[in-house]
Amino acid sequence: MSHHGDGSYATIAKEVMEELKSLYMNTILPVEEATSYNSFGYSPLNAGEFDSPPLVLLVGPYSAGKTTFIEHLVGKRFPGQRVGPEPTTDKFCAVIHGEDERVIPGNALTVTPGTPFKGLQMFGNNFLTRFEGAQVNVDILKNLTLIDSPGVLSGEKQTLGRSYSYDDVLNWFADRSDMIILLFDVQKLDISDEMGSAIKVLQKHSDKIKVVLNKSDSISHQQLMKVYGALLWSLGKVIDTPEVTRVYIGSFWNEPLKNEDTAPLLEMEMADLLRDLAALPRMGAVRKINDIVKRIRQVRTHAVILDHLRNGMPSMFGKDKKKKELLEELKKGHVFRTVMKTFNISVGDFPDLAKFVRDVEMLDFAELPKLKGARMLKGKRIQDMEEALNVKIPAMLNRIPGINKK
Repeated sequence: MSHHGDGSYATIAKEVMEELKSLYMNTILPVEEATSYNSFGYSPLNAGEFDSPPLVLLVGPYSAGKTTFIEHLVGKRFPGQRVGPEPTTDKFCAVIHGEDERVIPGNALTVTPGTPFKGLQMFGNNFLTRFEGAQVNVDILKNLTLIDSPGVLSGEKQTLGRSYSYDDVLNWFADRSDMIILLFDVQKLDISDEMGSAIKVLQKHSDKIKVVLNKSDSISHQQLMKVYGALLWSLGKVIDTPEVTRVYIGSFWNEPLKNEDTAPLLEMEMADLLRDLAALPRMGAVRKINDIVKRIRQVRTHAVILDHLRNGMPSMFGKDKKKKELLEELKKGHVFRTVMKTFNISVGDFPDLAKFVRDVEMLDFAELPKLKGARMLKGKRIQDMEEALNVKIPAMLNRIPGINKK
């Protein structure tokens, strides 16, 4: 492709991002605010999330080589880097581009303009002291931000030492990632319960998951094939998708490959992964559009459920009694089923039932917004969202060159 082509692609992608940002701020955010969407654990998107480069999230057991993998990608050590056989990375670390190479504390990073991390403030100080940024002045980071997550420990250690919910934070990053790399060490393949539960959190993002079998040059070709088969089998038990997840076999550190039998295969596989990473910025605009589409559908479903609960409330007496009854119906799944049928909504757009019940219980049902009430501009808010979904967003997608129009 000519250089010029890429330039115009970048310009169009930037324009589309601006439109998408204003669509979100003017059309979706008001509905989120009217329906208290953030008190259900969804922090509002901020400008930085539209402007920042694609995120790549690394997840894996400790000492699978996550930190060394990042060092291999950026071509040098990064500020604040800790590596060792003991659980070393007990922090989430965002490796970002910056002229001066330094460590930025979590609190400061959430208010740094042009970064997507503002929403992490909702996890409070316990988490923010366990989050930091490393600024490195290398070109690859102009187009990618790498997130190094704490190694997944096995046993009680995983939850005991952590003063924040690891799974919730992981989910926050996964939502905003363009690629999630699960890194495994060929020598230590058992997927612990904790790793399994982390993969479960990532499950709904299975389209973004890539698996790296790291340190693969430390075993023979025959062993490698065995390990590869075993990994696919154990992953199949935790990731329930029909497609087989792509597994890259490699040895990502700054040492030459030492096994002649497997070197050609490893080199090809590693080149494939680097190529897929390099393609992320091109696909970034499309992914952000897809994420907004998902979000519109979820926010709409959320608004419809609240409307259903509000309409079930009496106008005068017996509110508490009725709220209890509605909560019971909700817990049994009746409300979701009714809403699904009435509004023809697909299962994937519904929130997790147990979590929804916990969050909605806190609210006063008589005060929930009606779809056609004043807070929703007599139904105009929902109409605007429908129009965004059916007209405006397809038009944006059409403007991006080289996208397979479905």
